[in-house]
Amino acid sequence: MLNRTVARVLYYTQNTVRDAIPRRYFIAKRSGVLNALEKADFAEISSRLGYYNKLSGPFSASSGSHAIEETRRDRSRYYFDFMEAARYFDGDLRVRTMFGDITHVPDLPTIVKSRPIGDTNHNSVLMKLDKFRHFQGVNDPRPFAEKQSRIVWRGSPNNRLRHALLEKFYNHPSFDVGSTGGSAPTDWQKPFLSISDQLRYRYIVSIEGNDVATNLKWIMSSNSLCFSPRPKYETWYMEGRLEAGRHYVEIRDDMADIEEKFHYYETHPEEAKKIIDEAQTYFKSFLDEKTELALSILVLEKYLSLSGQLQAHSISK
Repeated sequence: MLNRTVARVLYYTQNTVRDAIPRRYFIAKRSGVLNALEKADFAEISSRLGYYNKLSGPFSASSGSHAIEETRRDRSRYYFDFMEAARYFDGDLRVRTMFGDITHVPDLPTIVKSRPIGDTNHNSVLMKLDKFRHFQGVNDPRPFAEKQSRIVWRGSPNNRLRHALLEKFYNHPSFDVGSTGGSAPTDWQKPFLSISDQLRYRYIVSIEGNDVATNLKWIMSSNSLCFSPRPKYETWYMEGRLEAGRHYVEIRDDMADIEEKFHYYETHPEEAKKIIDEAQTYFKSFLDEKTELALSILVLEKYLSLSGQLQAHSISK
């Protein structure tokens, strides 16, 4: 993996350059980009497309929409990530976008980064937004067995689940959990730990904050075991598809069973390793940049087609 500072510079440089290239160049290449899917698993691509964009009938994109070329740039990573797919379409086509940590379902079909998990979120059309923050994996050379037998977490205690973890275990010998922000009691405050520091531990807790848990993806790319309550929100990562006991270890919202789970996997390391392997496989399924871009284009194409503005590619119909 690239050094994060270098990766950040590269990310902004590449996107600034792309943004300066005339749109007609990308529109002419759209069919070629979609050809990347010819070697992909058709069933999986179709399934992911239907998961991200659950819209099934026509709708109007007039109310509350904006032209693609008028997309706001004030949240630059959201803008760049949206435009990575949107620049393959005419700039006067209209869309609704809602950038940021979105935890509700809009009244009208809208492109978002995050949404509540469930069967009633059809108006929330997911795209791979703010991916520099949410889709960074880690290089973790330390095997699970060689890590410290403790549970680690750092973050802001901005909800009741995080409060429960800190309240119960801030001073527990098997835990290294602490607050690095917010108005938490002094006893809960702990020094900042980098990702590399946290990777020294066998067990890393992931708890949703404003929407999804930012650390979930990098934990699942590591050789540590992810402990997490069942997710309530999802992004392009399809958190709603994660299976407890297969991709992560589910813990209760009140954290009452976390010690029990810790002792279980300490005595069953082969089961811990199996979950870690499944988690890494899941994470790696989002790393093929050509496939991810083509799928992003299909998600937007389906949105534009159902709003009556464009003829859809066959797979997105």
